[in-house]
Amino acid sequence: MTAPLRLVFMGTPDFAVPSLAALIGAGHAVVCVYSQPPRPAGRGQQVQASPVHRFAEEHGIPVRTPKSLRNAEAQAEFAALDADAAVVAAYGLILPQPVLDAPRLGCVNVHGSLLPRWRGAAPIQRSILAGDAETGITIMQMDIGLDTGAMLSKEAVAITPATTASSLHDELAALGARMIAPALAGLAAGTLAAEPQPEEGVTYAAKLTREDGRLDWTRDAACVERQVRALTPWPGCWFDVEGERGTERIKVLAAELVADASGAPGTLLDDRLTVACAEGAVRLTRVQRPGKAPVDGAAFLRGFALSVGGPVGGHVGSCNAGN
Repeated sequence: MTAPLRLVFMGTPDFAVPSLAALIGAGHAVVCVYSQPPRPAGRGQQVQASPVHRFAEEHGIPVRTPKSLRNAEAQAEFAALDADAAVVAAYGLILPQPVLDAPRLGCVNVHGSLLPRWRGAAPIQRSILAGDAETGITIMQMDIGLDTGAMLSKEAVAITPATTASSLHDELAALGARMIAPALAGLAAGTLAAEPQPEEGVTYAAKLTREDGRLDWTRDAACVERQVRALTPWPGCWFDVEGERGTERIKVLAAELVADASGAPGTLLDDRLTVACAEGAVRLTRVQRPGKAPVDGAAFLRGFALSVGGPVGGHVGSCNAGN
């Protein structure tokens, strides 16, 4: 049993909560939590604390929410915590060198990819978009670069044809939680050597925007189907179509490949909302009109004037995997 460490935890979204819970469960002294400031969220845009913030408060841990760590006062406050280590998981702020240097054992990051592949902001979604066969968690000793630090441990998980951003998020969050305490124990005992990242195989997981969700029928069907799995619920996938009341933006919540169908890209192939792509076709199995409830493709077509053999919507968009 490793002696309890004095820790600072730095994280914001749901992804980070299992790691914080694991550290508490392992008996470590989490003396302070850093999280992004409360922000408007939800339909009512009520100001809400982050999931990590709420979890920490429920467990009686002090929470700090600075907008930046670049000023001397914030850095002095962090150093005064006298932590053995800081654990960082999807925090969202850049850590300047004085913060990285303050804990005795440095700052350790729980990162949602197999580094050096998918450094950056959206590794979960980018790995699905790219059609990767696997991804995983890397526990990394942080340095001043963007996810460039030496690796303490790695563990892979498979990406299957059924993997979605939501399912992979939950799987990786749980995996990170299982990995972080043993990694800290090895680091503290001096039995776990940090391994520099290889120079080959570096890719960057650029931050997602709403435009990334635009479906493009001139891409291969496999790409479009991955796009739906990767970008639901955020930023969401969509296409524009002309209706009786003008242009409507239709959200696509689920889709499946149709192997034995083909046609000119963007053509509606049947009454189940199967759309031809550059190669193959996708069936849009769950869609949503503005202000309406989600429905299956057949129900959508019963309420929308689209003809089999005619166009579904615009073709311009991006299924860029970010390679």
